[in-house]
Amino acid sequence: MADLDHARAAKSRLRDVLAGHDGIEGVGLAPDGDGYCVQVNIARTVVATDIPADVDGVSVHVHVVGPVRALGRDG
Repeated sequence: MADLDHARAAKSRLRDVLAGHDGIEGVGLAPDGDGYCVQVNIARTVVATDIPADVDGVSVHVHVVGPVRALGRDG
């Protein structure tokens, strides 16, 4: 299990690697057992083939969330 600092460093590295890839909706951290993992939110399953299973020993979990868009003031 990765501690918070290790997971943050892995998240930063993965975010740089995935920058500019179509379909990546977000990169963050999530609890994983007694530690943390990097969570990647993607728009569609096809995008997952470009995402590694781990970064510097930190697990990467992929979630298909669909396209993410900002809501207007009314909704």
